[in-house]
Amino acid sequence: MFSNNPLQISQLLLTALDTRIHVYYPDRIPGDSSVLVISNHRSFMDAPLLMAALGRSVHFACHHYMGQVPILRELITRMGCFPLDAPGEREHHFFRQATQLLQARQVVGVFPEGASPMVRPTLPDQMGAFHRGFAHLAMRAPVNDLAVLPVAIASNEEVSSVGIPLRLLSLFDPSEPLFAKDDWHPMVIYKRVSVLIGRPQWISLSQRETYQGKQARALVTELTQQCHAEIDHLLRLGCE
Repeated sequence: MFSNNPLQISQLLLTALDTRIHVYYPDRIPGDSSVLVISNHRSFMDAPLLMAALGRSVHFACHHYMGQVPILRELITRMGCFPLDAPGEREHHFFRQATQLLQARQVVGVFPEGASPMVRPTLPDQMGAFHRGFAHLAMRAPVNDLAVLPVAIASNEEVSSVGIPLRLLSLFDPSEPLFAKDDWHPMVIYKRVSVLIGRPQWISLSQRETYQGKQARALVTELTQQCHAEIDHLLRLGCE
């Protein structure tokens, strides 16, 4: 019977694809606490790869269209992922779902670059700007002992090919401008990959208490920049 355990599914997938993983700084992984994992994103393999590296099931926020395709929806559900809602309800649904998981001391994963690096060919050591939703979540979620964990995925050997036409994906999510192009969705398969664990950023009670007005913007900007800088640094180390 096909497993319903996200971690087991991830390990089976990586074994089937013959992917070799090297994990660096595993001692930085928080133990029994709520964790918000932040990582760069270039491949469909990133979510299962991070689960295998962390040794824990991770509930990833994923693109809206993934919840609209029947077979894909079944797969991501088994993987423990939750697709974002349509644009009108997207932010509210994300915060509600992620907060509930974190309050249950689960691990939530976010790829703050969004969908752009998934649909545009990028080099292994490249990383785009971060959206700030994860930082707002970290400051707003009423969760004790919450760690924001930056992680870098550095591809050392990979196989790239074309996947499916982007126009086809627009049938499932016409609101996504990235899909309104006559191009193909790239498919990146890691053969050798380094996963470098960054230093966790623990969210303090004082930070939550000052998360309001102009101070809220400053806190979110600082956390976003810290995570981006940490992942960028680790990414360059892993790609050397």
